Amino acid sequence: MSEKKMFVERNSLLIKEFDRYILEHPEFAKKIPDKALVVLQVKGDEEFNRWARESSKKMADENGPVVWVTIGELKPVRSRIEKIDLELAA
Repeated sequence: MSEKKMFVERNSLLIKEFDRYILEHPEFAKKIPDKALVVLQVKGDEEFNRWARESSKKMADENGPVVWVTIGELKPVRSRIEKIDLELAA
């Protein structure tokens, strides 16, 4: 897998996690200016961060600010399934 594709996939995952975080922490969302381009960064991953900053230059709107949000840590992914059944097909 190419480095660019890896970064695109990682960014997609981070966007999903950031969206969840915003839903659970609306006070954080209030700090983000209207029409801002949010560029996700990962603490300690300079290659990804450089790619994200460079990619954001292509998308930045002259009328809106750019905000860098640094994610310090991600918890391990866990299933949210609480009840599950299994049936063996005959």
